[in-house]
Amino acid sequence: MNEALFDREPVVAVCGWSGSGKTTVLETVIPLLVERGLRVVVVKHDAHGIEVDREGKDSARFFAAGADVHLHAPEEQMVRFRNRPEDSLEKIIFSLLGTHDLVLIEGHKETPLPKIWCHSKGENTVPDGIPGVKVTLPWDGDRTAMLVSIAEERVRRASAERSLFGGVLIGGESRRMGSPKHILNVGGRSLLSTVAAVLRLRTERVVVLGRGDIPNDAGPLDQLRDAPGSGEGPLAGLLTAFRWAPRGCWVVGACDMPGISTEALSWLVDQRRPGCWAVIPRDAEGRVQPTLALYEPQARTLIETLGSRGLRAAQGLAQWPEVHTPTIPDALSRAWININTPEELEVFRGVVLS
Repeated sequence: MNEALFDREPVVAVCGWSGSGKTTVLETVIPLLVERGLRVVVVKHDAHGIEVDREGKDSARFFAAGADVHLHAPEEQMVRFRNRPEDSLEKIIFSLLGTHDLVLIEGHKETPLPKIWCHSKGENTVPDGIPGVKVTLPWDGDRTAMLVSIAEERVRRASAERSLFGGVLIGGESRRMGSPKHILNVGGRSLLSTVAAVLRLRTERVVVLGRGDIPNDAGPLDQLRDAPGSGEGPLAGLLTAFRWAPRGCWVVGACDMPGISTEALSWLVDQRRPGCWAVIPRDAEGRVQPTLALYEPQARTLIETLGSRGLRAAQGLAQWPEVHTPTIPDALSRAWININTPEELEVFRGVVLS
């Protein structure tokens, strides 16, 4: 494993000799991080084997018979798998990053990971041969406060350094409009060009999500057609985006939003915070507006959940507590106006000309 893989990710291993207190400090810190709205997972290294069930229990007997076992109860679940060649620690960590804000690892002191070293009593140096130690926790210091601060900074920095991509959703049926909306001309340019130009100001790269010809005035743009098995509608576009850049943060706008502005985009991006997996604003009537919204990598799991239920629209994402739904300021509300009919288009053109 290459330590650099996790330099920009919210991953940290808490290591130390037996008796150094690493389990105790983790047990104290985890509830504090959870209270701050973070989903936390611990990966524990045990060189002596794993004991998770009493001999004679049904699940233990199923596992002994050769099956993997998934236990599901009202408040918890557990999966017990046998190790397979494809199940590397690297793969496991990246999988957990898709559903958590912070991955803490107990042990793995010799594995190349970013580490915090817990000093044992009387110890004041890191032993030779322990790679990747970023910080040490003294035996007699305030370990809890130190580790909380380190973990929160790790989450904050990972979010700040995450690649920010822009996605423009196109390819709807446009039945009410009568023609593809992304090529319509408003203010002397195509709607696709308008939305893409604003997204370029705050993102590293803008990608067109969906089928349809790209008008010349939009400039060179990558285009991702809905991936096989991704479903239909805006959810398909979002899922396709995350398959293309799974660890990126996506700012997604629909192609039929001619009032989009740099001020609105900046306000949206500024709503990001630790523990927030998506920012889907609400309008003055309380309706969520998922087609000018922001989606962190963990939102992919929520999108897939809605897709598995046969849904096409992203409004259902607002049900999760990890999704932030701030109210759009009145001065910026024009950016979230969708143009769906020729009559609405003419009204908006009149506003632009006036």
